[in-house]
Amino acid sequence: MEEKNRLLIVDDDTSCLMEMIGILKKEYELSTAKNGPAAIERAKLSQPDLIILDVFMPDMNGFDVIIKLKELDETKDIPVVFASGAEGNNDERRGLELGAIDYIRKPLDEIIVRQRIKNHIENINLHKEKDIKIRELGG
Repeated sequence: MEEKNRLLIVDDDTSCLMEMIGILKKEYELSTAKNGPAAIERAKLSQPDLIILDVFMPDMNGFDVIIKLKELDETKDIPVVFASGAEGNNDERRGLELGAIDYIRKPLDEIIVRQRIKNHIENINLHKEKDIKIRELGG
């Protein structure tokens, strides 16, 4: 059986979390966190292939979380996709400036979510394969 890619989904809203799980559970191994500090700890421990991160959470918002993730050696290279229901482009712009690779708008469109995550995971897997081949060749 082929090993599934691991995703960490971070959202303080249980219904949004469950919706994202429902969309992605067949294709990926999922873990979840409901706040920023838990997300950072889970990311350090589980080393997911991709993090899907809500922007608006109490105490520590998604922008604070990505800043911290990018500062830590254990998590700095984990790609982050923001998911938010914010209107306008300011939050999307800020998320991308902070290092996110994409921004998914809520309410979620199942087909768009699946395809965007699939595209990112395919790219991540290609980079992993390339890195393995380089190491095998002694590079």
